[in-house]
Amino acid sequence: MAKVVATKGSLTLVAYRGDAKTLLAFNLASKADAKNLAGFTIQAQPQGRDAYYIYNELQFKTPADHAQDPKEPARSSINAPIHKFRWLHVPGVNHQGLTPFLGPYTYTVTPRYFDNGALLPLDPSLSAAVKVEVNHFAKAGLELGFTRGYTQSQAFVNHFGLKAKIQPSDHELLFDTSEVSGTNARGETFTYADEYQWLGFTAREKMFAILDEVLADKALTLDVFAYDLNEPDLIQRLLKLARQGRIRIILDNADLHHDKDKPKPEDEFTELFEKAAGRRELIKRGHFGRYAHDKVFIVSRVGARKTSPVKVMTGSTNFSVTGLYVNSNHIVIYNDAQVAGLYAGVFAEAWDTDVKKAAFIKSDWSQQTFSTTSKTTPATNFTFAPHDEDGAARALDPIVDRIAKEAKVRKGKGSVLFAVMEMANGNSPVYEALKTLHKNTNIFSFGISDNPDGIYLYPLGKTSGVLVTGKPANTQLPPPFNQVPNIGGVKHQIHHKFVVCGFNGDDPVVFCGSSNLATGGEMKNGDNLLAIRDGDVATVFAIEALALVDHFNFLDSVARNDKSKPKSKTRKTPPKASKAQAAVDAGWFLGTTDAWVAKYFDPKDLHAVDRMLFG
Repeated sequence: MAKVVATKGSLTLVAYRGDAKTLLAFNLASKADAKNLAGFTIQAQPQGRDAYYIYNELQFKTPADHAQDPKEPARSSINAPIHKFRWLHVPGVNHQGLTPFLGPYTYTVTPRYFDNGALLPLDPSLSAAVKVEVNHFAKAGLELGFTRGYTQSQAFVNHFGLKAKIQPSDHELLFDTSEVSGTNARGETFTYADEYQWLGFTAREKMFAILDEVLADKALTLDVFAYDLNEPDLIQRLLKLARQGRIRIILDNADLHHDKDKPKPEDEFTELFEKAAGRRELIKRGHFGRYAHDKVFIVSRVGARKTSPVKVMTGSTNFSVTGLYVNSNHIVIYNDAQVAGLYAGVFAEAWDTDVKKAAFIKSDWSQQTFSTTSKTTPATNFTFAPHDEDGAARALDPIVDRIAKEAKVRKGKGSVLFAVMEMANGNSPVYEALKTLHKNTNIFSFGISDNPDGIYLYPLGKTSGVLVTGKPANTQLPPPFNQVPNIGGVKHQIHHKFVVCGFNGDDPVVFCGSSNLATGGEMKNGDNLLAIRDGDVATVFAIEALALVDHFNFLDSVARNDKSKPKSKTRKTPPKASKAQAAVDAGWFLGTTDAWVAKYFDPKDLHAVDRMLFG
């Protein structure tokens, strides 16, 4: 169920299910129906709990001039309708606290109208409602998980403050995450573990659930491919399994992870792990041709006669503080014995040949494309690197071909949404296709990269695509927004490597995994690349791309890439925890005409394409 649709009069409401979030899109049948449109009121009703209205960040300058519900704050969308045609609802932002209800939600959306510049009362006869599951995403034999990757966000600052540390200074490898990390603007203290739970989001929860499942069941074993490895609570679990002899690890030993004279965190881990393992050989270090770049858990069950793989987790998420709590990343879990068996075979090949490129390239694992066989597991193709040159082309060409195919979809309804770590450096036919995609006005393209080789913000009066960076430099937000941390010292904000094609079409597909989507990486690194053909899965990834692009499109627009001083000085007093109050203080208010609507009905504007694609 990729989406649920409801109509009422001229209003169409579409709810797209994401991973513990919902994309709501609205549309009106014609421009005439949008005359005097004041926006949309959104009500969320968790099953069995009180309904609440989504909050706007802005309100009217003089609320008393407009129809208002006195029981609701001025910025509630019943009093201050949303001036957009889509909205992403993440439970727990303003209601229900840090542990919001997950389960069925009913969303009711009502178009609101002005009369001579005054908001009219809500008319329930215009409302449309949909019921959708808001929960961790799972479908048959597949689960998804995502990190938040929003250290540069108002939500992070409001929870943890502008100067929150992600880890202690000069810390040991196994530092205590229950230590107090800082104090937010409201004077509330928080621990590193509090930050990690919020930042790691569903990826952390599901990753740690796998480790805890293996620890709790003595009949299970774990094989691990690891690249970055320094998350202290995760490491503690790996060491427990090493003491029990129920784990094997292939860990990268390229220069950034290994130094005899100045040991890296991975070297420190290796020493602790070997001590825990005793005389058993449970870890091998290697890097194929350049990096052992996979991030994989393989769970197997030990039986009386054989050991059978039962579950595998892969994706872009490194097992590190940065990978889980700074980067935007994903994991994919297959509760499918056949898929787990593929990864177990790849692990065995790498283990038996000591993580050597030459040996792996000669194997069937490198030379073939593998596919799911279950009728219930979403159809997926898998390739395993490193490859020879032909194998690298076999892995990457389907992505390039599909991007080109989207440009040929009738009536400009093709779409490509992507979040790719690197696009400017390296030889890659995928990078070349994505770098120029925004120029094609026959396709809806929304993309983000830490290094995109050019930034193209959401345009006005054009249908060209959007390409933004996840590392805006020297960000200086204007009022009413709180300042957010600049992350110049962090290697990557966007660490995803996924491309979604045709998510709303007849043949949706998402390409994802650990591969950096470059020819060099496919020929030198240990990596895996997936092509998942499933509308529900593609929709979840599309929502993640939308959220990231929308967020960083704004940050990029206010970034300063020079050393000049900001036009307005940063507040010396702590930033306000409430953006809504800050907006009032700064004089930012909702308009009282329908002027905001024009771009959404201009066929030469991307906003109109956006409205039609999603709504």
